[in-house]
Amino acid sequence: MIDQLLELDKQLLLVINGIGNEYWDYFWYFITNKQSFFPLYAILIYLMCKNKTKSSILLLLFIISLMITFTDQVTNLFKDGFERLRPCADKSISGLLRLENCHGFGFFSGHSSNSMAAAVFTILMLKSKLPKYIFLMIPWSLAVGFSRIYIGKHYPFDVICGWTFGFFSGYLFYFFYKKISNKYI
Repeated sequence: MIDQLLELDKQLLLVINGIGNEYWDYFWYFITNKQSFFPLYAILIYLMCKNKTKSSILLLLFIISLMITFTDQVTNLFKDGFERLRPCADKSISGLLRLENCHGFGFFSGHSSNSMAAAVFTILMLKSKLPKYIFLMIPWSLAVGFSRIYIGKHYPFDVICGWTFGFFSGYLFYFFYKKISNKYI
């Protein structure tokens, strides 16, 4: 059963990786690059901090830092624990992929978990300020995850697990922020 799921995962990766072309490659490399979204992060943090007290801002920035660190490090623990090679590092499949080789382990996707944690946390923080637009964070996170499959860094299952973990992480840290700010600020 597990072997069949892993084979399906591999075949789905090959389909997604194979649909691309040279022009799309640039787009998906932009999406997968964390630095591409620094302006977005700055705007969202500004909107979250707007009209808050200094102590509330410090707490918010601390919680965001903690969330990113936690999500990223748990992802690394899973990668080191499961030792599932990235598709681009797996010699049995890397020759079938369109984009460059890489190294390391890929289960589960850090880009997917971090982007989904950020999306969920941001949605919960800004839903009353930007109700019409804030839900665009979910398609953004989905695009980041898809980019990881497209460029051959992760299997689809790695990305789905990353999104799932990120969803719970974002919600958990929002809960911590609300609990602490309601009690102490």
